[in-house]
Amino acid sequence: MTAAVIASAPGKVLITGGYLVLERPNAGIVLSTNARFYAIVKPLYDELRPDSWLWVRIFSFYFSGFLVLDGSEVNFSSDGPRNYVQNVAKALHSSVHFEASIILHILPLEVEFRNHITCSYEFLTAFGLCFFSESRNPFVEYAVQYAIAAAYATLGNDKKDLLQKLLLHGFDITILGGNDFYSYRNEIEARGLPLTPESLASLPPFTSITFNSGHSNGANSKPEVAKTGLGSSAAMTTAVVAALLNYLGVVNLSSYSGAQHQENLDVVHIIAQTAHCMAQGKVGSGFDVSSAVYGSHRYVRFSPEVISSAQNAIRALPLEDVVGDVLKGKWDHERTKFSLPPLMNLLLGEPGTGGSSTPSMVGAVKNWQKSDPQKSLDTWRQLSVANTALEHQLNLLSKLAEEHWDTYNGVIYSCSMHQSEKWIEQASEAISLEIVKALHGARDAMLNIRCHMREMGKAAGIPIEPESQTQLLDATMSMPGVLLAGVPGAGGFDAVFAVTLGESGNNLINAWSSHKVLALLVREDPRGVSLENADPRTNQITSGISSVRIV
Repeated sequence: MTAAVIASAPGKVLITGGYLVLERPNAGIVLSTNARFYAIVKPLYDELRPDSWLWVRIFSFYFSGFLVLDGSEVNFSSDGPRNYVQNVAKALHSSVHFEASIILHILPLEVEFRNHITCSYEFLTAFGLCFFSESRNPFVEYAVQYAIAAAYATLGNDKKDLLQKLLLHGFDITILGGNDFYSYRNEIEARGLPLTPESLASLPPFTSITFNSGHSNGANSKPEVAKTGLGSSAAMTTAVVAALLNYLGVVNLSSYSGAQHQENLDVVHIIAQTAHCMAQGKVGSGFDVSSAVYGSHRYVRFSPEVISSAQNAIRALPLEDVVGDVLKGKWDHERTKFSLPPLMNLLLGEPGTGGSSTPSMVGAVKNWQKSDPQKSLDTWRQLSVANTALEHQLNLLSKLAEEHWDTYNGVIYSCSMHQSEKWIEQASEAISLEIVKALHGARDAMLNIRCHMREMGKAAGIPIEPESQTQLLDATMSMPGVLLAGVPGAGGFDAVFAVTLGESGNNLINAWSSHKVLALLVREDPRGVSLENADPRTNQITSGISSVRIV
């Protein structure tokens, strides 16, 4: 029996480059986090069953966090399997009394196909994964399709027989998303618990996900999952792609160093990036998928044509040919190593004002760019200068820590206990003064970034840094030991971030709690996509997990 493959990918926080990262050559600094999605892939059956044509298991799921209904296996003959499955789907859907979606996963178990499997696209649409109407989760669907297509496109003829055997054994895919991707604020308040990280940590693993109240998209729409803005779809897509590519023998992620490992990561990145864009129906900047693959780094986006050409070709070519061309395409994204300087910590706070729609906010900014090109260009230039300044100061602090550790350690410890106005008093000699100046330079750069982001939001008519967030961020930056605070990514009403010095984060957490801001368990973890040694459910991850099982 083929061994199970477990892959995980992190969520992200974009601390600079909001909106600008959509266009080359603007850069963004993206931090990967300890919030992770997991994908576990193993064969559904140990042996092939020649007396069966297809088996179907039916499950109910919520997008990005899934609720499993009692599944059942249905054996049926080859006449009209698609119609049969559609009827089963309709019957099950009519019996469901909550707003959930239905997913059907049809697994081919016949030993010999009349024409065998000519390509992965035909396999998945005719014999494999079938997603009907509103039951589709496009991120899972495209992740599976493009991973299998990559196997057909890259594996030699000597490995095709093994590939087909793996496919005919079927897949048992379990997807686990860390609780950090979702908001549990309402549940904590309903339990009468304080708004603290300890309350979040007390939630049991696999806590059911929560939903935003009301019908933001109309009375007949399904409620939206309440999220924290860490990029759940990108992390989920990357984890599924990585696990499947490793399971099918396209990559080997067991080694964590060397040129070969980087090449394997590049394959995972290309397939995950393409599948994610296809699922979204547009070519985004890709920083979220990039950080899910590579971890924390400085990012410049790829040229959109490398994927948009695939969107056009898919209408005329088999999927495996399209994916093969994408793998050979000119991927010109730039990735530079980056992580927070030593003794600095990332914190996220959920203010409880609800999330924001990133696509609609991006659309409003693009409309503003078209209507006022000169003003928007000036604003973007100023933002770019401020982003570069912050990046420079943080890199300088990392360099100073490496070259003068004892002095750096002492300065950070002293500054962590004081407000920024008192930091200069902690410098007693040249190197310590240089460290303090770099700290102030980083703060000034962040204040400039926030100023220009507010200007852009006002001009575009959207709340990039709403007034409530401004008050919270100003109060946060006035706390002792707080270096930075801002709205990540596209801004809005999602969780805010802060970067604190030393142990000062504990005081900030308490201050946030007193102002009804829930500090999350999220921290920076520069590790990208990885293979895991054990099932996270039996490994007792510290944070809870929401789960979906696709069979």
